[in-house]
Amino acid sequence: MPAPSAGSGLDTTDLLLLRQLGQDARASFAQIGAQVNLSASAVKRRIDRLRAQGVVRGFTVVLDPALLGWGTEAFVEVYCRERTPPEEILSSLRQFPEVLSAWTVTGDSDALVHLLVTDMRHLETVIERIRKEPGVQRSRSLVALSRLIG
Repeated sequence: MPAPSAGSGLDTTDLLLLRQLGQDARASFAQIGAQVNLSASAVKRRIDRLRAQGVVRGFTVVLDPALLGWGTEAFVEVYCRERTPPEEILSSLRQFPEVLSAWTVTGDSDALVHLLVTDMRHLETVIERIRKEPGVQRSRSLVALSRLIG
C-alpha cells in the first residue's frame, strides 16, 4: 500500500489497519489489533474515524461469480452522442445488474463498462440493450479470457 499523501490525515498505522480490513473485513478488532500492535478499542476508534472521514465507505461480500453461473466477463467501450453528460451515462448503466463497474475515460469512447454475464448469448443481449439506451451511438466490446491479476 502506498504511503499516505500529505494532508490525507492517514498515518502508517491507519494504512496497516486498511490492509488488514482488505484481507479480512470480518476479522475482530482484537484480531486486527494483534496484527498492528493496538488494543481492540484503539482499532475500533481508528476504524470508526476512517468511516466518519469516508476513507472506509462500507464492507462487502466477495462472491465467486463462476459458482453462481456468471462466468463470462467483458469490457464494453460505449460511444455516446456529443455532449452526453456523465450523469446520463450513469443513469443508463445503473439499470443493468450485469454492470460490475463503469468509468468515464479519455480517448475516443465516452465510457468503459465492465460486465459480468452468464454466457455469450447473455452478453449479446446486454450489449444490445446498452446500445438502445438514449445517447448511445455505438459500442465496442472485448471478452475477457482469463484474469491475470485481481
